[in-house]
Amino acid sequence: MTARKPYNSASVSRSGDIVATPKRILLLNGPNLNMLGVREPEIYGRDTLDDIRASCLSHAKEIGVEIDFRQSNSETELIAWIQQASADGIVVNPAAYAHTSIAILDALTLTGLPIVEVHLSNIFRREPFRRRSYVSPAARGVICGFGAHGYELAIDAMARLLERESE
Repeated sequence: MTARKPYNSASVSRSGDIVATPKRILLLNGPNLNMLGVREPEIYGRDTLDDIRASCLSHAKEIGVEIDFRQSNSETELIAWIQQASADGIVVNPAAYAHTSIAILDALTLTGLPIVEVHLSNIFRREPFRRRSYVSPAARGVICGFGAHGYELAIDAMARLLERESE
């Protein structure tokens, strides 16, 4: 396997040196994802959120991006994090809020940042109410149905989006 090119941009230090600055991705997880590994493993898999966090941080380091990984069961807290984002892009697993939250859609849209939506299960093979995501209109793309591996796919997709935008 060949080494991947780091996803970063250049900035100029006070001394005039060009310094690589890693792209920053805010990775948000919505309600009940703190119960992964316990809650319906036949749908969501056996990986815990801590397992996914560790995998995301390791993968991010490997490709040269920084990840701020967070989870909340509170819609209010997720919206505050979105509004305060100091990142280049947002990867979001809104969980059940995908199907209910116009407020999260509005917050994501207001950022002007690129958004990638990720879901562990294939929401289009689930109950009819899960097949509609209010978050998707704000997203450049949606990755679903690949379990925990979907997070790495989402990070890769975001890193490539950010790289293209900085060219």
